[in-house]
Amino acid sequence: MCIGWMLAALSGLAVWALLYALMFSGFQESGAQHSLYALLRTQIAQEIAPLGGNIKLGRPVAVLRVPQAGIDAVVVEGTTSGVLENGPGLEADTPLPGQLGQAEIFGRQTMFGGPFRHLSALRPGDEFQVTTGEGIFTYRVGSLIYPHDPLPPPLGADQSRVMLVTTTGSGWAPDQLLYVVANLVGKPAGSQAGMPTAVPASQEPMHGDTSALMPLVLWLQLLLVTVLAAVWVRSRWGGWQTWLVVAPALLALIWVISETAFQLLPNLI
Repeated sequence: MCIGWMLAALSGLAVWALLYALMFSGFQESGAQHSLYALLRTQIAQEIAPLGGNIKLGRPVAVLRVPQAGIDAVVVEGTTSGVLENGPGLEADTPLPGQLGQAEIFGRQTMFGGPFRHLSALRPGDEFQVTTGEGIFTYRVGSLIYPHDPLPPPLGADQSRVMLVTTTGSGWAPDQLLYVVANLVGKPAGSQAGMPTAVPASQEPMHGDTSALMPLVLWLQLLLVTVLAAVWVRSRWGGWQTWLVVAPALLALIWVISETAFQLLPNLI
């Protein structure tokens, strides 16, 4: 009997993990994008949108529209696995799009809406737009770079470039990185000062965020306490009364645990 319950629990866990990864994580990203767009639009209208410096991770910084790849997304600051659950992220040690230098924007391939899943559809000559607090900037694709392809030419001192980064291959087992290199059409808005000079490993391509491990352990402990409390309450209240009270709490905990656990996986999946 115990073995049967354990197998049923493991099967249910596996089904939930698949549903969360392929469906519910996309709903979560969509909700986050809606809130981020409203916030960034307000900040741009009030002229208080971030323009550089040491920007807080997760803060919206730009709107990226690439119709050829089906991308219409708010870009947030940072590229940790947790940050990329809310949409594409700007590597923190690179300038904002439209400014001098090379901005690097990471996007997931499969989970949390997979905003960059069609990035490989871009071709040299395609144009797309990025909107920041400094205006609307148009970029023209120069090349798509796969492993072993030659790097783009060095960027001039007065030029601006955006590099879009994701994976290719199977969504669950990506075998290589894809870089889409696009150059600014027109003049840059200026330069950025005060940004970080480097980023930790958790913000590099195909890295998970190990800092999520401790919160995950704490959430799991809270789940265990909640389950034990439910068993105790059931012996006094009865079955349906207990589930009526405990089920929403259990569902919320399982959702948060799933969100935290997936932060340990590579940030571009």
